[in-house]
Amino acid sequence: MLITILTWIGAIIGLLILALFGYIGYRYWYHMGSLPKPVYRDLEHKPIPTEWSKDEVTFTWIGHSTILFHFFGTKIITDPVLGKRLGLRIAGLHFGPTRFTPPALTDEEIGEADLILLSHAHMDHVDLPTLRQLARPSTHVITAANTSPLLQGMPYGSIEEMKPHETKTTKDGVKITAIPVRHWGNRFPWNHDYGYQGYVIEKNGVRILYPGDTAYMSMEHLKQEFGPIDLVFMPIGAYKPDSYQGAHCTPEQAWQMFKQSGGKWLVPIHWNTFVLSQEPVEEPMERLLAAAGEERHLIVMEKQGQTYTLPLEDHK
Repeated sequence: MLITILTWIGAIIGLLILALFGYIGYRYWYHMGSLPKPVYRDLEHKPIPTEWSKDEVTFTWIGHSTILFHFFGTKIITDPVLGKRLGLRIAGLHFGPTRFTPPALTDEEIGEADLILLSHAHMDHVDLPTLRQLARPSTHVITAANTSPLLQGMPYGSIEEMKPHETKTTKDGVKITAIPVRHWGNRFPWNHDYGYQGYVIEKNGVRILYPGDTAYMSMEHLKQEFGPIDLVFMPIGAYKPDSYQGAHCTPEQAWQMFKQSGGKWLVPIHWNTFVLSQEPVEEPMERLLAAAGEERHLIVMEKQGQTYTLPLEDHK
């Protein structure tokens, strides 16, 4: 009798688990079916970091939120994602979006980074396969609160957590300040203690703002707190449906925050790489350029792989 009861209980639990996975699969299929389906496209530009001077600030947009810049001899990369797909692998199945543009650089072409900045643990910002590829004993990683265990076992020289309003100075003299943003940090539903933040990066009087992901928030305080900001990397994608705007700004809001920050030059990121939301893939840049109007020349990078060096006074 007891064996029969246990058998029935096991069968019911098994059915519930199957139903749960079936529901998750259905929701995933329904969600993916509502998204744009762009064709794969090659890049027009190819950066060559080996030619960049150590005495200047040179940068390129690799894709999504991944930026590589040489900052007066310090090689820095933000939220590196180089793989073909994001997401989870379960029982041989891969759940997550596929790139429709390739990364502008491979891990071999990037080489040894001095500093990796991770803004938050979402899978399109903390990509574990990419981070394993980039791991070197000479590389220092700065990441958000309670997220360093994700990198456990990777052969980085050091891994350090920061919280908003904290400031660190690297051995190369790069000053990093973590700033609060409007987003969220959970990698899975239970990671309620994972932090999230952006960064202001400073050296030799040059300031760079990298907010990671953020919904609209006033950035008037930044120019008062830090002084003039030379370069702003601002996310412009993943804002449709409107409910997404609780965590992601629209292109118009990105432009407004850029102007509030007092930044000189804008590099739009977090678009044209993965389909994460319902807006057409070309729309974020179109809306940003429309919002900028006669000041659209302040937007210095529209395509992955383009390369620029500060100062940019002659850029048109």
